[in-house]
Amino acid sequence: MSERIGFISTRFAGIDGVSLESAKWAQVLWDYKHLSFWYGGLLHRAPEASMTVPESFFGHPENEWINRAIWGKTRRSTLVSRRIRDLAEYIKYTLRDFIGTYELTALIIENALAIPIHVPLGIAVTELLAEMQIPAIAHHHDFYWERTRFQVNAVPDFLDMAFPPRSDSLQHVVINHEAQEELSWRKGVPSILIPNVLDFENPPQEADHYSSDIRQQIGISPEEFLILQPTRIIPRKGIEHAIKLVEMLEDPRCKLVISHEAGDEGYEYMNALKEIAAESNVDLRFIATQVGEQRKVNNAGKKVYTLNDIYPHADLVTYPSLYEGFGNAFLEAIYYRIPLVVNRYSIFARDIEPKGFILPIMDGFITNKVVEEVRRILNDKEYKKQVVDHNYQLGLRFYSYSVLRRTLRTLITNITGLPNL
Repeated sequence: MSERIGFISTRFAGIDGVSLESAKWAQVLWDYKHLSFWYGGLLHRAPEASMTVPESFFGHPENEWINRAIWGKTRRSTLVSRRIRDLAEYIKYTLRDFIGTYELTALIIENALAIPIHVPLGIAVTELLAEMQIPAIAHHHDFYWERTRFQVNAVPDFLDMAFPPRSDSLQHVVINHEAQEELSWRKGVPSILIPNVLDFENPPQEADHYSSDIRQQIGISPEEFLILQPTRIIPRKGIEHAIKLVEMLEDPRCKLVISHEAGDEGYEYMNALKEIAAESNVDLRFIATQVGEQRKVNNAGKKVYTLNDIYPHADLVTYPSLYEGFGNAFLEAIYYRIPLVVNRYSIFARDIEPKGFILPIMDGFITNKVVEEVRRILNDKEYKKQVVDHNYQLGLRFYSYSVLRRTLRTLITNITGLPNL
């Protein structure tokens, strides 16, 4: 028996982790004839299977007003409480409409019950589950207690109630062991661990004609090294360490390329990186205007590539993050057989490193040993192939779609009582 499953979040658009992982879940569910439908404030999904409710987007003016009134403060006014509840009530009404319109039999809530960037949405979903008892899975990518910005707040009652809630109809899913332990300790609820995955059973295709000129377009010759930082420009990505690595390599062929844009947390960090690179004599390139969700031509008449187009042309990936919930860029580098340098962030150290990947690992700072390992990878093609082939096989074993299929089978059985997968 196939299920009609509704995915709910504030946004399913772009290349953020929630949007990417939810698409993978939907693909695996479709392999077993389960239909997926989408609810959110910003959607890049099939219109015939989607319900866009602008008020549920975290960037909606009403929600932004609420966020300004509740974060970094310890007291809220009666007006703030009223506007939170009014918006939650409206969103709950639209969720009921979503369920009825598409005759949904189960829900998958993507991070909307974990990170409180849209408190009314979390309240609405929590109350909906209590009232309808519809089978549901809450897929948690990162919790509010993991982020400094949410520690001082005027909504502890709502956080206790809805982020995440306790519900007999709700099955919790987390992406790392630390989150699993914290959820159990803080909320007293069990969860299933499903790491982020990629389709390792189907290796990526060779670069095609469209993407064949990427190096030329960003001004990097075949003899030079394209060192890719495939992340947003925010402080927790630790990009200053990537600049330091290139500086210590002392090789003018090395060009550091950042694929994503800044702005999520302001532009101060980006400006600081420019200054650091200039002082270190590092060739730093920003190509966010040439990278998008899909191939197209921008307003300036230049090609726009996808991140998947960029990876095959990279010689090395830098991933010096200070913190990650899991690490999509790590998996992507492994999938495209690109060697990478990684910082030993806590989730990597506990969940990924014990698997046995071969890669230069920094422990909060760049050492001469890390630099020498990188230099060997860049200049020894045979060794580089051994490294990336070994890592790909580990990705196939631990982070492939087959892992997701097994655990989704358990989840669907848990919430419906039927062996649907």
